Amino acid sequence: MSTTPTAIAAEEAKFLPKVRGFLGAALFLALRRFPRLLQLLRNENSFALFRFALACFGAALVVLPLSLWKGWISAIFGLALFVVAILLPPAETESSTDRKARELGAQTVVSGGEYQPGNAPAASVRLFISPEHIWALDAHFHPLVVIPVAEISRLRLEPAASGWLLQARWGDHKAEFSYSGIFAERFARLAEESILAANPSAANVVQKQRAAGA
Repeated sequence: MSTTPTAIAAEEAKFLPKVRGFLGAALFLALRRFPRLLQLLRNENSFALFRFALACFGAALVVLPLSLWKGWISAIFGLALFVVAILLPPAETESSTDRKARELGAQTVVSGGEYQPGNAPAASVRLFISPEHIWALDAHFHPLVVIPVAEISRLRLEPAASGWLLQARWGDHKAEFSYSGIFAERFARLAEESILAANPSAANVVQKQRAAGA
């Protein structure tokens, strides 16, 4: 009996996770780059240049294809682009997240996954990280937990049944942030790395934990 089908199935089983991991990493990288493009569009000069280029492209679509067969189709599309370029609002140079980060003195803002404060329902949060504190804020910028970075005695990242968990302990308190989805591990590690980068004392805690675990 031939074993070729089994061998092919085994190769496919190894190949598919690699492809999924590669695509996931590529998409995650694109998402990480997107805020930089957003910051570019928040620059008044850059946004004005973008609007000018969009208007020129729209005008070109109106004028150039008129001599072609059915050129009116592209002309309508070009006219729509030209109108959009004119009606676009001015660049928003600062978002509400930027203003909140400046208010809190946070240097980094990352996804905190979901956090459940006490018996309340779990809520999606973002972590506003400064060298002194970590604020977990919900979608309305309400603080659900505030962690003093210098008092962190344990910072642990581990896989869970539905994704990944980032646990932080300080004094008699503990906070768990759960991440799910295809980017669960990457977002959880990004949060951990951002906390460690914000305060060297937290990095020393994690290094001691890993040394003790080894």
